Amino acid sequence: MEILMAIVIGILFTTATYLMLSKSILRIIVGTGLLSHGAHLLILTMGGLKRGAVPLLGEHAEAYVDPLPQALILTAIVISFGVTSLFLVLAYRTYQELGTDNMDHLRGNEANE
Repeated sequence: MEILMAIVIGILFTTATYLMLSKSILRIIVGTGLLSHGAHLLILTMGGLKRGAVPLLGEHAEAYVDPLPQALILTAIVISFGVTSLFLVLAYRTYQELGTDNMDHLRGNEANE
């Protein structure tokens, strides 16, 4: 299962890198979202993909799942949701003001038209 997760993580990182290197702001935002999802899966995979019981004291202490990676991923999901929503608001406002989402036009490189 870890091999399959490593392949999925690699595909997410590759796709995110490709999208973040494009000229469109919306593609960059989608790329950052995919990169965060890949990081979440990476943390989960590094924590171990095993089945076990809920970590309660006094009961089967040897066969439980570590809750720390899951807590880290939950925190990271909330933070990435906030950052993505901020990026979307900034992109929308930029498009309203300037009428484009092309990064070359936003930088002032008018020679590329």
